[in-house]
Amino acid sequence: MRDKIMKLFPELTEIRDEVLRNKVIAVWEESMTRGGWEPEELEVIPFTLLAGKIDMRFIEHVRSCVQMCLAVEKTLNAVWGDRVPIDHDTLVAGALLADVGKPLEYAREGGQLVKGHYGDMLRHPFSGVGLCFKHDVPEQVMHMVATHSKEGDHVPRTIESIIFHHADFIDFDIAKAIGKK
Repeated sequence: MRDKIMKLFPELTEIRDEVLRNKVIAVWEESMTRGGWEPEELEVIPFTLLAGKIDMRFIEHVRSCVQMCLAVEKTLNAVWGDRVPIDHDTLVAGALLADVGKPLEYAREGGQLVKGHYGDMLRHPFSGVGLCFKHDVPEQVMHMVATHSKEGDHVPRTIESIIFHHADFIDFDIAKAIGKK
């Protein structure tokens, strides 16, 4: 499954620390296995169930967010230099893992994709952190997973989490705008 995950997320090569990269892959492997999803299935499911019928897919969303984070990092580095310290590997790993809990949150019922019982009990930031903790992902990456969505609105976010939070909501707000058409 490792090769399939690398194919789904070519941005994994952006993680310079091989140990961290392998942990990110292991977390995705477990998420897919526990959720009962094949990598190919994740390429065709919508990234959100909250925007109606849209042609934006889950894997595309994850990749879009990683690429937006990389673009923001590049811009901030060019303009601010060291005055805005960004940990590159944390940013990329966190962006890749922020939605890793969604395969547990989603379920198939009657040929439809729905939020399942697991998703009713635990939103994806919580299950994502649990998966990350099990695989000894660094706390600064788990912080991004935990705080990327509305669950993080009441705690201070790190610079990396701020960047990802905004990238994530760019996609989400666009999805909602498209879904209203």
